[in-house]
Amino acid sequence: MSELGFIRVKGIALAVNDLDRANRFYGETLELPPDTIRNMESAYLLGDAIVMLKTQEECQAKPTEQLNPRITVETRDAFATEKVLRERGVTVSDPVTLYDGTPIGAFLDSEGNKVWFCSVSG
Repeated sequence: MSELGFIRVKGIALAVNDLDRANRFYGETLELPPDTIRNMESAYLLGDAIVMLKTQEECQAKPTEQLNPRITVETRDAFATEKVLRERGVTVSDPVTLYDGTPIGAFLDSEGNKVWFCSVSG
């Protein structure tokens, strides 16, 4: 471990244009459970991490192709994840491809933010 002590991603704040649409996407389409522990609105649990949806006014930013953080989510099977995303009408921006043996793909959320996913082999 580095001297900084980084362990894992704990919170991800995403800028959204339409909070209701983004809540439906993360809560219903992706079926992430709401974070009821911290009493935060528009926050969902993803393993040990919290995905917080923020309006442009709240985070003073907007979804963009430039300088967005790259968020990668580990899945059990990236190919199966891609199939389910497509079945749910989600735009798969980058179909799953093997990079050094690791399957990695990406999809666009309801606001156009790119979210990457992968499955760790072995």
